Amino acid sequence: MAAGGFCKLPNGTVVVALNLPYGSAGVRVLVHAQNRARALTRLRNLGLRAIYLRGNAEPPTPDEITAVLHHPDGLIWRTAAADNGVTVNELWHPIRALLRRPTPQA
Repeated sequence: MAAGGFCKLPNGTVVVALNLPYGSAGVRVLVHAQNRARALTRLRNLGLRAIYLRGNAEPPTPDEITAVLHHPDGLIWRTAAADNGVTVNELWHPIRALLRRPTPQA
């Protein structure tokens, strides 16, 4: 199960933010869709099958909402913030870049 949350926009659409385990750090994925179910379906259709959103513990920030709304696919990711509170200054990537990457070997 992924930590995350959602934000309903004035036009009725939603932005869903999820922190997913990936490699050693994890990633933060943002999805813009008509509703929460469709947002999760978009991720499942890409092969991320075990994606569920329980609650609204980590909703998207205003900057994240702006980033996903300005992306043509409406589906972006970047490395998640570390547990020690250090934020990562990284640009957002299209989801295709995440799915192409080989999983790092530990």
